[in-house]
Amino acid sequence: MKRLVALPIALALIVTLADAGTLTSQRAITHVLNRVAFGPRPGDVERVRAIGIPRYVDQQLHPERLADAEIGNVLASLTTIGMSSRDIAERFEAPMLQARRARRTAAADSSAPSGVPSAAAALGARPGRDPQMEPANRVMIELAEQKLLRAVYSERQLQEVLTDFWFNHFNVDARKGPDRFMLTEYEREAIRPHVLGRFRDLLESTARSPAMLFYLDNWMSAAAPDGAPPPGQTARPLNRRGLNENYARELMELHTLGIDGGYTQQDVIEVARAFTGWTIDNPRLGGGFRFQPRLHDAGEKLVLGHRIEAGGGISDGEQVLDILAEHPSTARFIATGLVRRFVSDRPPASLVNRAAARFRSTRGDLREVMRTILTSPDFLSAAGYGAKIKTPYEFVVSTLRAAAADVRDARPLVRSLQQLGMPLYQCQPPTGYQDSADAWMNTGALVNRMNFAVALANNQLRGISIADPESARGLFGPELPDSTRAAIAKAATPGQALALTFGSPEFQRR
Repeated sequence: MKRLVALPIALALIVTLADAGTLTSQRAITHVLNRVAFGPRPGDVERVRAIGIPRYVDQQLHPERLADAEIGNVLASLTTIGMSSRDIAERFEAPMLQARRARRTAAADSSAPSGVPSAAAALGARPGRDPQMEPANRVMIELAEQKLLRAVYSERQLQEVLTDFWFNHFNVDARKGPDRFMLTEYEREAIRPHVLGRFRDLLESTARSPAMLFYLDNWMSAAAPDGAPPPGQTARPLNRRGLNENYARELMELHTLGIDGGYTQQDVIEVARAFTGWTIDNPRLGGGFRFQPRLHDAGEKLVLGHRIEAGGGISDGEQVLDILAEHPSTARFIATGLVRRFVSDRPPASLVNRAAARFRSTRGDLREVMRTILTSPDFLSAAGYGAKIKTPYEFVVSTLRAAAADVRDARPLVRSLQQLGMPLYQCQPPTGYQDSADAWMNTGALVNRMNFAVALANNQLRGISIADPESARGLFGPELPDSTRAAIAKAATPGQALALTFGSPEFQRR
């Protein structure tokens, strides 16, 4: 085992990146499958070669045209992923809170009857699941399971890659109170349907989402200063603390303009004023978006030089979204993020300029921006081959796809990602997880990845199996240096050879 763990680290010292120039056909296809998709499965290289890279990219840019019926069967046992936030709150969150209160009461009152039922017992455990699992944990684990299973099995690979990208861009942390039961609907309704649509629609869908409103505290933002009631009110609303700038700041710094996008602190204040009254109807009960006029600052506002007339109500926030979505800094910021994700940690300036120009000319049509990036010479250049490091999530998914793994239970994968330092839906800062090599590559990370590869290759992950360890080796033979292939060939068993392939530094790259 020590030899298996150490070998990829040693091999990293002798790996050289591809020479600048044009990729060969085999490398180009593998490259595309590692960027547009989560890596090749057995047979994928041949399928793309048969139809050609341009047609494959065009197919992925139109996921609605791709048959993906089988994914329904894969996800069928995950009963919470289609539920609304209100249903989740009523069925899981409320009973859990009631059970906790009952346990506290029983502990405080020695005369109370013993044996207070757990929340899981009160709900009834799902067959095959841990009956002691906390209900809220079940919701989050199933959400993480569906993310992994979609990435492994869906034919609409680009949609899954972009859903991951845009969730990370509009990050929300599940560990912040009620957000844990709001995230299912947030990803399903606010993110996924818009990843190849117009940026303005995506921006507003996240702005109105209870998950985002709660995460960045805008649901508590009101026009009145702390301790004073809004105009026309005789008492300050419960839990209101006056103007809150959190969402306004992140909206400009992280969601649209970028930190150097040309806004000032006064712009932050004006944007925060515009979004007062954007709140949640009964957040603990899973309520939806609600505009509350009595909390709104009805005065005139000046945002980035644009005057917003007094008395606009909910349209104040909508006008701000229009201003930000059409700002040149937003076009550049979004283009830079997408080029960084799909091309290089150091985005080529010429491609960023072209993608930003396409963003502006199409008024934020994300499908056309992606087409510009994926059909560019920079995307298929040899300099970009293997230039990106896989995040733990990408590493786990690409390994499963390469091994044609049969995933009957994805919970061990959810735990593996926690061990690899990337728990799904649990990134605390609003920046989301980083998408650059320096965030994920160190000796400890390589060892942990190798340990995962060994466990998978030797069928040691419960509920996950590989029928033919040899099936994946052909995916990488032409791509690996002779020294790496020779080292893998010396492995004692097919399982060890597969583990060495998955643990090799070349496989860590995309």
